[in-house]
Amino acid sequence: MKIVWSRKSATVRDVYEALLEHRQIAYTTVMTMMKILEKKKFLKKTQQDRAFVYQAVRPKDQVIRSMVQDFITRVFDGSAEPLLVHLVKDRHLSDKDVREITRIIQESK
Repeated sequence: MKIVWSRKSATVRDVYEALLEHRQIAYTTVMTMMKILEKKKFLKKTQQDRAFVYQAVRPKDQVIRSMVQDFITRVFDGSAEPLLVHLVKDRHLSDKDVREITRIIQESK
């Protein structure tokens, strides 16, 4: 998804080649994942010459919000608190991150 969002549109080959710069992955794996994302309505495809060109259906922030909410619901029974506690305790949040989160919480009150 990140690659499609950054490029506005991409073929399976485009995504495959971009991913190869960071790790080994099979072309068929990328193709399968993009088909799944299309089936879930995250991507739409159009045919251009002999290839399908994929575009994101929803904006990045909307998809992230939906995925995070789904994760919190499935893993933490709908409560974000255990997730935040885990992130703080395992040092996944810097002091700067904690200050920013605190500021956002204060502004939302």
